[in-house]
Amino acid sequence: MTAYIVGLAALPLAGTLAALLGARARGAGYTAIGASIVSFALSIGLLVRIVEHGPFLALNGFVYIDGLSAFFLMTITLVVALASFGSAAYLRSEEARGELSGFQVRLYFTFFGLFAALMLGSLCTGNLGLLFVLIEASTLASAALVGLEGKPTSLEAAWKYVIISSLGVTIALVGTLFLFYSASALHLTGNLRLTWPYLFHHAAALSAPSLRLAFLFAVIGYGTKVGLAPMHTWLPDAHSEAPSPASALLSAALLNTGMYAIIRFVALASVGLGDTYVHNVLLGFGFASITVGVLFMVRRGNFKRLFAYSSVEHMGIIAVALGFGGTLGLYGALLQTLTHAVGKSVLFLSSGDVVLGYRTRDAGRVRGLLTALPLTGGALLLGSFAVLGSPPFGVFLSELTIVRAGFAAGTPWLPVFLLLLLLVAFIGFARTTTGMVFGVGDVTDPRAPYPNRAARLIAAVPLVAGLGVLLMLGLWIPTGLDTAILHAIRAVT
Repeated sequence: MTAYIVGLAALPLAGTLAALLGARARGAGYTAIGASIVSFALSIGLLVRIVEHGPFLALNGFVYIDGLSAFFLMTITLVVALASFGSAAYLRSEEARGELSGFQVRLYFTFFGLFAALMLGSLCTGNLGLLFVLIEASTLASAALVGLEGKPTSLEAAWKYVIISSLGVTIALVGTLFLFYSASALHLTGNLRLTWPYLFHHAAALSAPSLRLAFLFAVIGYGTKVGLAPMHTWLPDAHSEAPSPASALLSAALLNTGMYAIIRFVALASVGLGDTYVHNVLLGFGFASITVGVLFMVRRGNFKRLFAYSSVEHMGIIAVALGFGGTLGLYGALLQTLTHAVGKSVLFLSSGDVVLGYRTRDAGRVRGLLTALPLTGGALLLGSFAVLGSPPFGVFLSELTIVRAGFAAGTPWLPVFLLLLLLVAFIGFARTTTGMVFGVGDVTDPRAPYPNRAARLIAAVPLVAGLGVLLMLGLWIPTGLDTAILHAIRAVT
């Protein structure tokens, strides 16, 4: 079983190996696609195994999978698969046009696979110290993707991302050390004092003052990776400057990995400190993030920055759901994690087609997208309404569950405030994207994004598949997925 888990996490390195051996965009892209599909299939099998047989622990907790980590593994491997298809098509087009050199293409696939493997590895460990190390390593790997194009704005965004994210994860390290100290009275060995199943089993005996600091520093530190306000400032620059498939991976996978770490600390603090302190912290950061995201979504400009601020908003919604608490709040948070990941993948991958076709990231210079590029325009339009929580897509169901959790928590003014913020976000976001899709104006006629039919088909796969998943989750949640979410909730309550 340990070899199975290690293989699942290491599979994305196949694309890295292909790039290091000199494969061009086509070969490295196809390798990444094949590896990601197998990894996603293995994650489904692992999720089924964990639901049926319970958590798996090996190597003194350095390898650990329970319902929560298995659910996040399934989500992240799905995003990696979608982004791999987008990467194969996008990089092939950029290479064919001479926009990226062969070295840049190999650099992209080298760090794309490494970035994905590090994120998956962080979900496969029960040691909170190793979790910190792997998440920090993923920061360094993904920075190369942000600055790939080598433009001054890209390099600035990459340095900003590294500095702010590393500072945030260092704060998370301080939280991890306080957690280690809070377990001093348990007389456990050093490793067990940082191992999730042992800490969770003894959470009621942890030192409350140290645990309170540990939780606060963890939320601030890992919240920086998540993009919670006011630690979000790196996110719009990094997402807007990275190649669009890398932006999908940053928004739909990296942010969720940081949220996974926060959920682990939420579970420990809820047992050791009670719900009030934990919920107040999460609600404060959550509503601050939603407000900041919504305010910047009202502005028009770079459409990739718009999508980035939407990610800030959605991470805030997940934090608010955790703050509402209860089974409904946790269910809504996990479902929102999955639906936002798929929806944002569709948006960023379709934005890549727009960048290739119009050679701009300015929403004001993109008009008539549905006529010029029908598939891209349709995906952008449907993806926009999906992430805005419109029925019949899955985000509507997850946000409805979160609002219900707010009313069930006995604070009706908070879910009402949340609904008002979501309404403003809908108006501001939809105004920009519908203008791109239906608007008319004096803009340069777009060129075909991809050089041949094969590349067009590869680029279409994640858009159609992602929208299909969002529609399915809005109309019907499969029994197996519902069981998996409930199993994940039981793992942390």
